[in-house]
Amino acid sequence: MRRASDWFTEEQRAGITQAVRDAEASTSAEIVPVVATCSGRYDRAEDTAGVLLGLLLLAGVWWGFQGVDPEGGDWGVSPLRYELPAMIGAFLAGFVGGAAATARVGVLGRLFTPRVQMEHEVAARAREVFFDQRVHHTAGRGGILLFLSLHERTASVLGDEEILERLGQPALDEVCGALVAGMRAGDPAEALGSAIREAGKHLARALPREAGDKNEIGDALVTLDE
Repeated sequence: MRRASDWFTEEQRAGITQAVRDAEASTSAEIVPVVATCSGRYDRAEDTAGVLLGLLLLAGVWWGFQGVDPEGGDWGVSPLRYELPAMIGAFLAGFVGGAAATARVGVLGRLFTPRVQMEHEVAARAREVFFDQRVHHTAGRGGILLFLSLHERTASVLGDEEILERLGQPALDEVCGALVAGMRAGDPAEALGSAIREAGKHLARALPREAGDKNEIGDALVTLDE
């Protein structure tokens, strides 16, 4: 699975940082962009893929033994004595191979994971990051997190108390929708840039910049590989 830090060139990182600075130039809010490789550990998806591939290989081995002479022909040794070990070996090989492939190939993980589960994991990880990155710790309670999770191809936008009061959840949902749409188009850097600019427009109206405002949180993109 491609790590979050590998998705962005230095030029793209610089562009995202500049987008945050430009947006914050008109608002007292603090915008924190974070990209994670994955938000959950989807063991069930790996197990499901492993069992399915194991059963497929087992069935293939079983089918291969059909029609085999149970008496062993002229040699007197029946090939069927190897049928059960071969079926067990095929199932185990399929299980291990399917689980390993699902853990490494994002599309397989998404295929065997319910969408609602991925959305739940992303929302939970975003709340965790919201506190880890101290988005809740600004003086004016005006921090906003733009969280994008690559494996799930979904996002979460969280705002502190003042953001929710002045801006409202519908505006945050609108920014989140722009972030998800951009990610699914295949360009996380552009998706973040567009979402930051969209957030900046809303924030400039709801929380305009005032004299003496300080930059309390860094503007750089945060990537989480684990």
